[in-house]
Amino acid sequence: MIVFDLECGRRHRFEGWFNNTASFEEQNLKKLVTCPICGDTRVRRVLSPVATKTARPEPEKASDSIDYRRLAKEIVDYVNTHFEDVGSNFAKEALKIHYGVSEKKNIKGSATADEEKMLRDEKIEFFKLPIPRTEDDKNN
Repeated sequence: MIVFDLECGRRHRFEGWFNNTASFEEQNLKKLVTCPICGDTRVRRVLSPVATKTARPEPEKASDSIDYRRLAKEIVDYVNTHFEDVGSNFAKEALKIHYGVSEKKNIKGSATADEEKMLRDEKIEFFKLPIPRTEDDKNN
């Protein structure tokens, strides 16, 4: 996996994870890469503040060599670091953001089946991601 710093046509910056450069280029040409803030599909790579240089390119690994445990941990760590936990107020906060009452931001939390249906009816996009409980969570 490779992480690119990206910028949309409205100058919002965000990260994207891809198998390789060709994968990014292919998805971007098909307009599959979108800004998570405004949905713009005019996305380009920007210089990253951190870069490493190797003497020769590393051969691409086969897809069956992905360390899924590590990948899952990285996703969970990213969500925990970059999303505000609003707990059971997820639906309320999503509505406030959608209608401009609250500032746009990444949120995480829980919602009932009825709240999820209401969010879908209001055309509010969300993604359900099961986050495993840590030992600290289990002890509280």
